[in-house]
Amino acid sequence: MNKSSPLQNSLMLTPLIGVTDSLVTALGLWLMFIVVLSIYGVSMGALRSRLIPATHLLACLLLAATLTSCAELATQAWSLQWHQHLGLYAGLIALQCVVLEHNGFFQNTWRDRLRLCGLFGALMAGLSLLRELIGKGTIGSHLSWLAGAAQPDWHGWVLTADGGLRLATLAPGGFILLGLLFAARQAWTRPTPSHLTAFEETHRP
Repeated sequence: MNKSSPLQNSLMLTPLIGVTDSLVTALGLWLMFIVVLSIYGVSMGALRSRLIPATHLLACLLLAATLTSCAELATQAWSLQWHQHLGLYAGLIALQCVVLEHNGFFQNTWRDRLRLCGLFGALMAGLSLLRELIGKGTIGSHLSWLAGAAQPDWHGWVLTADGGLRLATLAPGGFILLGLLFAARQAWTRPTPSHLTAFEETHRP
């Protein structure tokens, strides 16, 4: 495992818990992440061979910070409500780009990069759907922010009129729900005793 992997995973965990209280913020940050990461990868691909080792980190920082700042300005101009709900988590995209650069992510094949981005987006969307449903009793609230439309705001599909369990929309609730999802996945993929017995009998000398 690369020494920057713990930092990379920690940076991904921060928005995974911080912006998945609703589907609109999760999808919004993931879209920003994909756009900035794609432009950064293309730009660094053209610059990487022209940089000396002493200036490589500085160039990564400047490029990532510039692209993230431009994305934030574009988001603010497109939909102010969306930008306000993203908060400071959008700024972490720049740091994530630098860590991924150091981790050799951009030297991987495009399939590996697409797989990581897709898994990250799927996890964010799935967790945000569960947290919004449990915590607010709605699905897809304020999705019109992503379209930047001028029509009256749409509050999504309201499933419970009195809301839901507010803990699910807070950070502790996000950690609890994520832990439950990982536990369910481990329980689902764990071999059953019959499978273990068959495996031992097959590989018995």
